[in-house]
Amino acid sequence: MVQSINHQEANANYKAKKFIIWLFVVSSTIMFAGWTSYYIVFAASKSKGHGLVLPDMFLYSTGVLLVSSICLFLAARAFRNGELAKQKTFLWATLLLGVVFGYLQVEAWVSLYQSGAFLVNNNAAISIIYIVSGIHLLHILAGLLLILSTLLGAYGKIATERLQFRMEVSSIFWHFIDILWIYLYVFLLLNS
Repeated sequence: MVQSINHQEANANYKAKKFIIWLFVVSSTIMFAGWTSYYIVFAASKSKGHGLVLPDMFLYSTGVLLVSSICLFLAARAFRNGELAKQKTFLWATLLLGVVFGYLQVEAWVSLYQSGAFLVNNNAAISIIYIVSGIHLLHILAGLLLILSTLLGAYGKIATERLQFRMEVSSIFWHFIDILWIYLYVFLLLNS
């Protein structure tokens, strides 16, 4: 009886926490939509976009992020199939690819800077590139922490429900930031 009540409380707690992740996803979507809307209004009023050729590192980082999402999907599938060794391998791959994404983003900023596109300048559209990619990188760091928590849970002796919760939350968040980056990259590419 007590175990059943504790199980119900844990499930309610997991649902509440998962709802908070979904609220974060929605609020982040609104935040990035606001920035891209600002970009559109600014570009229309000044009759210019950012006028840059985006660094190739943005394209490469997009590919890396797509592969990382595939790895996380495979980790979740391995977990559902009870293949914990595969789950750990794919979680490690996702974590590594997330770090590579961060490195490529920094390299893209260096390339922008070297081309004369500075964060603070008289073209707000250029500043938006730094802002949206920088805030997105903060989301990547948060996602890496969630994946690391899932990975540590896979190595630890935690309840299956708790590990499943970590896997689901990591997947929701990581796939969201993947889709978000694709949107941002395509948006910036089309508005150059």
